Amino acid sequence: MSLLLGLVVFLLVLLAAYHLVVGVSNDAVNFLNSAMGSKAAKRKTILWVSSVGLLVGVFFSGGMMEVARSGVIHPEHFMLHELLIIFVGVILANLLLLDAYNTIGFPTSTTLALVFGLLGGALAIMLGRSG
Repeated sequence: MSLLLGLVVFLLVLLAAYHLVVGVSNDAVNFLNSAMGSKAAKRKTILWVSSVGLLVGVFFSGGMMEVARSGVIHPEHFMLHELLIIFVGVILANLLLLDAYNTIGFPTSTTLALVFGLLGGALAIMLGRSG
């Protein structure tokens, strides 16, 4: 059981790193699309402003997700293996659906990522309870 737990934790870390790259690049592209499309400034200026904006967001957005996660899941009501299944479901749903949306060319947002995460968690709970 310990080896399986280690593999699941390793999978979560790997998927979380990939999800971070997809999420940050998605936010940067959303910002850059409108700025470059309207030719508001030179390309180099837009890239510098977006870089500074991303860094400011990284350093000062500590409590932004508290609103979304407060009251959504109560970890004290679950066993560790149930939480791991839920989190793997959340990450996989986010990665698959956001990648599909980006590939097709649909606009995506943080709100959409939260909805996909809730969908993946609910699906994981449903599949875990039925099996």
